[in-house]
Amino acid sequence: MKLRNKIDGKTKPIGALGMLESLAYRIGMIQQTDQPTLKKPTILVFAGDHGIAKENQVNPYPQEVTSQMVLNFLNGGAAINVFCKQHDMALKIIDAGVNHKFEQHPDLIHAKINYGTQNYQHVPAMTITECKKAIQKGAEIVTKIYNDGCNVVGFGEMGIGNTSSAALLMAYTTKLPIAECVGAGTGLSKERITQKQNILTEVFKKHAPQSPIDALATFGGFEIAMITGAILKAAELKMTILIDGFIVTSALLIAHAIHKDVVDYCVFAHTSGEQGHSKMLAFLDQKPLLSLQLRLGEGTGSAVAYPLLVSAVNFLNTMASFEEASVTSVQ
Repeated sequence: MKLRNKIDGKTKPIGALGMLESLAYRIGMIQQTDQPTLKKPTILVFAGDHGIAKENQVNPYPQEVTSQMVLNFLNGGAAINVFCKQHDMALKIIDAGVNHKFEQHPDLIHAKINYGTQNYQHVPAMTITECKKAIQKGAEIVTKIYNDGCNVVGFGEMGIGNTSSAALLMAYTTKLPIAECVGAGTGLSKERITQKQNILTEVFKKHAPQSPIDALATFGGFEIAMITGAILKAAELKMTILIDGFIVTSALLIAHAIHKDVVDYCVFAHTSGEQGHSKMLAFLDQKPLLSLQLRLGEGTGSAVAYPLLVSAVNFLNTMASFEEASVTSVQ
């Protein structure tokens, strides 16, 4: 009540700052204070390869682009590097399961579970043991940045073929048909989108996961599993979680299936241009901050949205109240 009264008591009509008011309220509730702070904002980009991508049936880009993009991140050349630098956000890249052996780099976290997943056209993407290990790794990485002082974290991903995994996880959690979950990914033609839908429909029929963890192991990628664990741990630590686009939200859907309250710690950065994302948000009953038709991944939507969190916290902490400004309020 104190937090709500503070927001309503600023020198403005009630609700005049729109979604910034609800954003300030959410961050204040997460931190359980009417004077929230944002400390050491960090984007964690998890990378992993997918077995199905070797067949080039659902992805226009070859699998090796995953490792090439990781090197691009480490060299500072990607969009996420630009936006993190612009907004003074820390950036760490995690090798969750890329089919490549990377050398040491100060911005790279080595957490490889395996050199890519299996092809779920034939067998589950990973074993339950591998899946649980990935979830635990994600939790450990978040715990480390939390212990270093971070209280606001966004997640990004890189993995050729991972929109297919996300579509399958979406279909499992939302019960929507595959056709409503599959989109263009990194740029498939209309004909190849239909092919992707047909392939993933057969994959979905082939497997019958018995639990959210089983679904994650069957259809997921190592990067998606690590993000799932990272989200669960960040919520447990009462961090503010910036949710990016289609892939990250698929990890959230699994985390939500495990623990529904996790959503209370999330800020939804944007609506992706990937067609299934708006349906994911509707399923979770959440409104995103932005709608810029982004579909790049990497955590770019979260980085672009972060200044809105700063604005929300700043107006809450520094804007004058009617009483302080000696302005007559509504009677």
